[in-house]
This record gives sequence, C-alpha cells and structure tokens, in this order.
Amino acid sequence: MPLVSMNEFLPRAKAEKFAVGQFNMNNLEFAQAIVQAAMEEKSPFIFGVSEGALKYMGIEFTVALAEAAAKKSGLPIALHLDHGSSFEIAMKCIRAGFSSVMFDGSHYPFEENVRLTKEIVKAAHAMGVSVEGELGTIGGVEDDISVEDADARLANPEEAIRFYEETGVDCLAIAVGTAHGMYKAEPKIRFDIIEKVASAIPVPIVLHGGSGVPDDDIRKSIQAGVGKINVNTENQIALTNKIREILNNDPKVYDPRKYLSPAREAMVEVVRSKIRLFGSNNKA
Repeated sequence: MPLVSMNEFLPRAKAEKFAVGQFNMNNLEFAQAIVQAAMEEKSPFIFGVSEGALKYMGIEFTVALAEAAAKKSGLPIALHLDHGSSFEIAMKCIRAGFSSVMFDGSHYPFEENVRLTKEIVKAAHAMGVSVEGELGTIGGVEDDISVEDADARLANPEEAIRFYEETGVDCLAIAVGTAHGMYKAEPKIRFDIIEKVASAIPVPIVLHGGSGVPDDDIRKSIQAGVGKINVNTENQIALTNKIREILNNDPKVYDPRKYLSPAREAMVEVVRSKIRLFGSNNKA
C-alpha cells in the first residue's frame, strides 16, 4: 500500500490506549529491520527521518526506501520528517513524497512557534500530510542539536492546549522530562502534564526520547495520553554493538554483509520489543 499520513492510525491509538512507534531510518539496514519487525507483529509504524539523516541518505533514496517498505509490507506506514527546522524543508519533503512532517519551533517564542506551525499545517493539510508540533525544550543530543539538561524546559499545560487550538496539529510533542539519547539517570516523567494536556485536546501526545525509558513509565505515559513514541538511540546502539563485537572477534572480516546482517537482526529485536511494549502489535 502507499505511504499514509499519521492520521491513518494515531486517532485509533489515542482512543484505544496504545502508541505507534516512530523508528528513525538512518540507512537500508534500519529500514529493513524496522519493517521486518513490524510485519511480524502486524503493526503500523512511522519512519522518522531527521534532517541529518536526510543529508546522509539523500531525499530520493529516503523516499524510495520507505515506499518499497510500504509496498512490500502492506502495512500503514508514515514517512515523517523529524524535527524539521523550517517551512522550506517541510515543503521539500512533502513534494518529495513524505506523508508526514514535524515542525520543531520549540526554540522560538510561543507566538512565533504558533505562527510558523500554522503555516505548515495549512500547506500540509492541503496535501493530505499530517503535522507534528512541539512545545517546551527536550534535552539531550540528536544529530547536530544539543540541549544541556539545564536548558531543557518543561511544557506549560495551558500553553500546550492553546498551541493545539491555534495550530490544529495532528499530534503534539511536549517536553515532560524525557531526553534524546540514552539517560545518565532514570528520567522523571511528568505524567500529570501529559494527562492534563491529553485530556483537553483530541490528538495524541508524542513522547520524544523513548530510548532507555523504563517499561513501566512507557505504559503509564500511554495510559496518560501518549500515542506516538520516538525510538532511535537503542537501535543505533544495538547495531553498533553487534558490529563492534563481530569485528573485534575476527579482524579478518571485511565483507560488510557479514557484520551488517547480524547488526540488522539485533535491531529487529529492539523494534519488536518496542512494538509489543507500545501495544501496537496486531493493530495494522
């Protein structure tokens, strides 16, 4: 089937209290691992693509990989720009075939974030493309974006509700205590913020920084109103650890297929476990 917007499955996720995983696609092996696990679990999912990954893979290859996965699997798959920085990059992705985009205006003043997000929502919705907005500042490191813990800022629930009402986004990422990358200490998630916002708006909350969050906290987040959870770092670590193990054990290995195939399988296990944890298995 063709790529779909997140509106094909996120409303159901919120209504039925499960979450759909956004698994970032960084190359062919990531794409193969994610779709293999999703096919086995009969789950919808979102290919997340950061601007850094887009530069690395090239937009044509990125879209072709996602379209091949959708055709092969028959699953509802969204191809989503992750942390888009401008109207221009969002439109470039939409024109290339992305079915969903995120605009991250969280570093702008509230009114400017609203204004810019509204522009993208208007253009994207005219093309049948879903939009994710962001409010508050999520800490950690993702690609070239680094936010120190001291600079992370939790979302204000009243502002978040107003942000949705003024922009009409299809899902809303709010800073609630998670961070990009792996955690130095157990995160302290503000479930009260999630619940207050989710109960006041019809669209699901997005949890960024899903890698390394304790399973119980993931379950509590979903019950509070999270319907989309982003995972990238755990896949990266699984891939890298397996490659490092193979090369350390046998320095004569030079054929990349000999280490990338087992690394891909390691990611399949990560994605499968997340799909089951999120409760999206058998929801396709």
